[in-house]
Amino acid sequence: MPKADDAELERQVREALEQVLLWDDVKDKLDEPAATLSLEAQQKLCIARLLPVKPRLLLMDEPCSALDPEATAAVEELIWELRGDYTILIVTHNMAQARRASEECVFMLMGEIVEHSPTEEMFVTPKNDKTAEYIEGRYG
Repeated sequence: MPKADDAELERQVREALEQVLLWDDVKDKLDEPAATLSLEAQQKLCIARLLPVKPRLLLMDEPCSALDPEATAAVEELIWELRGDYTILIVTHNMAQARRASEECVFMLMGEIVEHSPTEEMFVTPKNDKTAEYIEGRYG
């Protein structure tokens, strides 16, 4: 694969940062450490770093665990927008987030798949008693 020139790299960086709604916030800070950004911006930057390689799957492990409610909402909105272009797999113990940020859910217990169904169906009428207990906070 040929190496991208500087102009192509700059285009890819800008495009990725625009896609995660971060360009306007960081365009004048591109040479600064990412640690100077807010936690929300850092999380969006982590997502932006993946986009130029066009992955088929984005795996997000507890993507909002360190964020406040406002930043969580912003990242969840971004995840929802990206789902049209990417398959996104979110690992979370946050039941409210699982319900808000997904179209399908897989409930796993001790490394085993217990249930897989459309999200709303799982939360309203779970098929498995263990799923219902976990969702209701009666397990673990």
